[in-house]
Amino acid sequence: MAIERLVDTSADEDDTQEQLIEVTLRPKTFQEYVGQDRLKTNLKLAIDAAKKRNEVLDHILLYGPPGLGKTTMAIVIANEMNANIRITAGPAIEKAGDLASILTNLQDGDILFIDEIHRLSRSVEEVLYSAMEDYKLDIVIGKGPAARSVRLDLPKFTVIGATTRTGALAAPLRDRFGHIYRLEFYQPAEIGQIIHRAADILGSQIHPEAASMLSTRARLTPRIANRLLKRVRDYADVNGDGIIDVPTAQSALSMLEIDEIGLDAGDRNLLRRMVEHYGDNPVGLTTLAALTGDEATTIEDFYEPYLMQIGFIERTPRGRRITIKARRHLSSEN
Repeated sequence: MAIERLVDTSADEDDTQEQLIEVTLRPKTFQEYVGQDRLKTNLKLAIDAAKKRNEVLDHILLYGPPGLGKTTMAIVIANEMNANIRITAGPAIEKAGDLASILTNLQDGDILFIDEIHRLSRSVEEVLYSAMEDYKLDIVIGKGPAARSVRLDLPKFTVIGATTRTGALAAPLRDRFGHIYRLEFYQPAEIGQIIHRAADILGSQIHPEAASMLSTRARLTPRIANRLLKRVRDYADVNGDGIIDVPTAQSALSMLEIDEIGLDAGDRNLLRRMVEHYGDNPVGLTTLAALTGDEATTIEDFYEPYLMQIGFIERTPRGRRITIKARRHLSSEN
């Protein structure tokens, strides 16, 4: 059974209130969007060029670990283009007819954002190919000998795809994106800016030192930074005067079992099991999933990116292996 984690980078689809708060914290423009400077520079150029020529943007693929702001960046792009955006996800488009319904309801200049685009079925992908390249929609009417193919004209639109796994995308689909950009992990200083901005929006007072503490424990990820801020804010409101200072933040983070570099109980459990069962030897992903009780995809998408970023896990041809740096960190906590 998967471990429920505060530092999980996936969005919580069941918590409507969390979603509403998350929307209010999202930046709307490049000026408000903290970090990803190289990406913003490239996108600004593409947007300015498209607006100058009165054209739609070429299709954009955003990839990288979850929680880094791919959906937010798509919304910012739409705002900068003064375009409407339709947001959906790969698993939600089950049949080619679902995609056809979405495409035929778009207007000229609209943006279609497809999250988890690598999870589109092959039949849906094939419909999307001609839609992206030629702005045509090929549909089959009828069945059996009476079936006939009809080609419909579509408005000029832009697809923005987001994925955590570019390698899982079919090559023909990947080749139809004119812009392919990776979102990088943030720097602690940038996370600090995001925390201060979110605190202002939420109406919470946070001391600079407390914001700095949270920034070092947010796993270099904005989604986790905002989630930690909201939990520490709850703690400050219930156990203090609502002001987030260093002692309050420290107490809240200790209660949440988030250590000084952002590891939670799930991370430490994974690392300890690797040490206990395999020592310095590599372990396969499926074996590791069996040891921890998590899905292999959960380990690959939500545990590994940060643990590899900080040098705690390395991949080898024979599997994952814990590093000396990680062993030292575990020893220091005991």
